[in-house]
Amino acid sequence: MLRTIFLLLFTMLVVPFVSFYFSPPLTGQQWSLLKQGALIALGIALACFIISELSKNYSQTDKVWSIAPIIYAWYFTAAAQWDDRMILMAVLVSIWGVRLSWNFNRRDGYSWRFWEGTEDYRWYILRQKPFLQSDWNWRLFNFFFISLYQNALIFLFTVPILAVFTADSLPLNWLDGLLTFLFLFFVLFETIADQQQWDFQTKKQILIQENKNLEGDYAKGFLSSGLWGWSRHPNYFAEQALWVTFYVFSIVATSNWINWSMIGCLLLLLLFHNSAEFSEGVSASKYPKYSAYQKKVSRFLPFPRLK
Repeated sequence: MLRTIFLLLFTMLVVPFVSFYFSPPLTGQQWSLLKQGALIALGIALACFIISELSKNYSQTDKVWSIAPIIYAWYFTAAAQWDDRMILMAVLVSIWGVRLSWNFNRRDGYSWRFWEGTEDYRWYILRQKPFLQSDWNWRLFNFFFISLYQNALIFLFTVPILAVFTADSLPLNWLDGLLTFLFLFFVLFETIADQQQWDFQTKKQILIQENKNLEGDYAKGFLSSGLWGWSRHPNYFAEQALWVTFYVFSIVATSNWINWSMIGCLLLLLLFHNSAEFSEGVSASKYPKYSAYQKKVSRFLPFPRLK
């Protein structure tokens, strides 16, 4: 816990100072658009908090995770008079967002009654923690972390699209083409990983309902083949990789390896580290063979199974 807090404070306080020091200052238009986008993010965060408190469904931010970046990307692109690189980046964000929204929807995340939908199981587990069982403690956690912090993070990992909008940005070149290929590759990688998990969980539930004999991964209770035999979280790996790739667009545009927009992808890496750690704790408590799986397979980076 202390290590996580230290890394969070370091990323939120030290990284912005260093990146602002080493990169050119924001232009007046960038500052203006950054403030406008932050206000939109704040509005979304407050809406998520109010709706979650009224409905007692705390996955409201999960619902906008794949939608808000599309809004930010096209809002900034339109305000920047349709810069070529920004159009490309907005299209890529839209492809990612539509794909992820589709995946979220088939898991019953959305509902015509927008405040309903399946809640992430991890929020229920977290509510059982002694320090979060108090209504007020949970309400504060919901406001500051689930609603405010996560919506700020969604906004921040999208802002590299604004960092490319400078008067001296380099024109589109072959590096943008390479980054486009990498971004789409990671979207495809994540899609395959999600589909493999979907197929496994669907068949697993059918076998259980029909009282059939469970073998292999179905007997173990978790998927450990396909991409999941190379990485315990191949979807998380791809999600992190594509947003790091998204940040690199700002490097190509400005020739600055460190710039003010890097904080979003760094905070995202930290979030996924903690999320994976929490999820694996739950899995290890449910499935006796999960600990052996952890020892043999890399957490994020896809590697051949360790002997």
